[in-house]
Amino acid sequence: MALIILGHPNYKNSFANKTVIEELKKSDLDLEIRDLQKLYPDYNIHIQAEQEALLRHQTIVFQYPFYWYNMPAILKHWFDEVFAYQFAYGSEGDKLKGKNFVPSFTVGSSESSYSVLGSQHFRVYEFCKNLEQTALFAHMNYVDPIYFHGTSLAAGYTETDIKNNAKQHATKLIKHLAELG
Repeated sequence: MALIILGHPNYKNSFANKTVIEELKKSDLDLEIRDLQKLYPDYNIHIQAEQEALLRHQTIVFQYPFYWYNMPAILKHWFDEVFAYQFAYGSEGDKLKGKNFVPSFTVGSSESSYSVLGSQHFRVYEFCKNLEQTALFAHMNYVDPIYFHGTSLAAGYTETDIKNNAKQHATKLIKHLAELG
């Protein structure tokens, strides 16, 4: 069973992340999905409930849109609160040791824009070092991010294209989760 931490601040208006979650729900996987914005619209994270959810699962997927080269504020706040001293790190902070840490996100602009000569100047993986370090610091198994480009209407992508790409992404994620067990 995998835990999906959904960190989308405007999920109801999402095409990409909503499609990914809908496809995950249709899969045969045993999933627990926690929509942070729905659970905590006031950002008052129930730390114990979130930590208990983490303890129930071997694989944790962080599903979110890539915002300003990072994660949305609700998800960052969740990490700040939930990955606490003596839970995720510290002399007795081994509660997440050996669990799988799987970033899964959507990127608004094109793949070509995330290159040295592109408008973003860096590859997406270069913006993920903080995720990798967080996983390593908590003694988790970091899994390379699963993501796809072209999710922004403002960048010229159509709703149909976005949803089709999101379905392909979900298929890849489902396969990966099945392999992780």
